[in-house]
Amino acid sequence: MSAITRYYQLIGFLTGARRCLATGVACLALFAGPRAALAAAIGSAAGEPWQSLPPTPSLPTAAKSGYAPVNGIRMFYAVFGQGVPVLMLHGGLGNSNYWGEVIPILVRNHYEVIVTDSRGHGRSTRTAEPYSYELMASDVLALLDYLRLTKVNLVGWSDGGIIGLAIAMRHPERLRRLFAYGANSDPSGARPDMEGNATWTSYIERTRGEYRQLSPTPQDYETFLAQIQAMWAQQPNFTAAQLKRITVRTAIVDGAHDEAIKPEHTTYLARTIPGAKLIILPDVSHFGMLQNPQEFSDAVTNVLE
Repeated sequence: MSAITRYYQLIGFLTGARRCLATGVACLALFAGPRAALAAAIGSAAGEPWQSLPPTPSLPTAAKSGYAPVNGIRMFYAVFGQGVPVLMLHGGLGNSNYWGEVIPILVRNHYEVIVTDSRGHGRSTRTAEPYSYELMASDVLALLDYLRLTKVNLVGWSDGGIIGLAIAMRHPERLRRLFAYGANSDPSGARPDMEGNATWTSYIERTRGEYRQLSPTPQDYETFLAQIQAMWAQQPNFTAAQLKRITVRTAIVDGAHDEAIKPEHTTYLARTIPGAKLIILPDVSHFGMLQNPQEFSDAVTNVLE
């Protein structure tokens, strides 16, 4: 058993023990050996936040919103609050609504929050050009130019975090800090069993309905899904040498129970990017912004401050 595996098992064990003590449930079994601990964990698993997928929130009322003409597409964006700009990029198949619970917390902490729908996602259109992280990073840079933002903090979840890594490698002058949650640098970092995970399956089904509701091409979800999955199978392909050249102050963050990303890959990213900070949120999975928005937001503000 690797040190990384033991680390993540310890996080899960301590989380279960803490919840057990907090709720007054008998927890002697947790300390009676591995078999008893496993039985106790299975018995209490149904109520754990990382095994749920809370409803996708709506966006708060924006100070301004619209569609930016970038790279041949109409890219939806919305801006909230005032202060130091923070750009938030959602994950693959999702949309900017997934930040709905996090936005008010960051606004209260005096940040200007900008969200956007990636090309072909949510409300944004796309061209016939194949999806790639480099292309989507180019869209983001063009959006910043359109909004006249020379430099931002970037909070990226999953594909959004990968886009953030691409920008940090190639255009570090555009970023103050990078908070990359649930990201990977190559396809080997993805868990091979995620398609069988109930939470992940629920996410795929949910995005089908959200696509039909938000997209200007509501009947194209199956084609959209196939194209994104094809990208996931082959991209990204960031080398260790490229990661080592990142100079942007970076936090590599994930939930201890991520269904999509291998924990050892998260550790690899934090170890390879110079000066990167590794943050593991103990109570959540790949969907931390939904499962515990306050915990997620606290991690963001701690990094940005």
